[in-house]
Amino acid sequence: MRVVVWIAEGTWPACVDAVRDLAPGPADVVLLHVTGDAPGAAHGAFAGLLGRGRPDRDPGTDVEHLAAASAERLLDAAARRLGRPCTRSTRVGRVEREIVAAAEDADLLVLARDGDRSHLGPRSLGHATRFVVDHAPCPVLLVWPERPPDVTSLPPPPGPRKGGRAGH
Repeated sequence: MRVVVWIAEGTWPACVDAVRDLAPGPADVVLLHVTGDAPGAAHGAFAGLLGRGRPDRDPGTDVEHLAAASAERLLDAAARRLGRPCTRSTRVGRVEREIVAAAEDADLLVLARDGDRSHLGPRSLGHATRFVVDHAPCPVLLVWPERPPDVTSLPPPPGPRKGGRAGH
């Protein structure tokens, strides 16, 4: 069994805990971090607007190094918390698409809600997470990063439709 775990800032501990508690011992666990393309944007902005002929002053390189160091710190912390052998993987690009691509050969993808977590409902998923849930090529385990809201946070059921017949 191959389990891919999306390691994202702020929600990764719940994902790692779920894998530690639920994935079988012999599962091949992949801790995956994806950095958006901020380094590419910084390179492009510098080249296009500010620094033609001055590559030594390109801030994109610094952004790349900072992003890589941050990803390594998160993956190190996640691996320590998992407490069992795992593979670490980093990618750069459109986060939602990189996650889906990384899950291509997975038996399970683990990710956490990252939107409005004050009540139950679809807004508890951010844009990238919604995309991944909708497009994942494997089963998805979706976890709450903290205790979920009470079921009383559900909105009231819709009333009868205007202009239509009741019950239809």
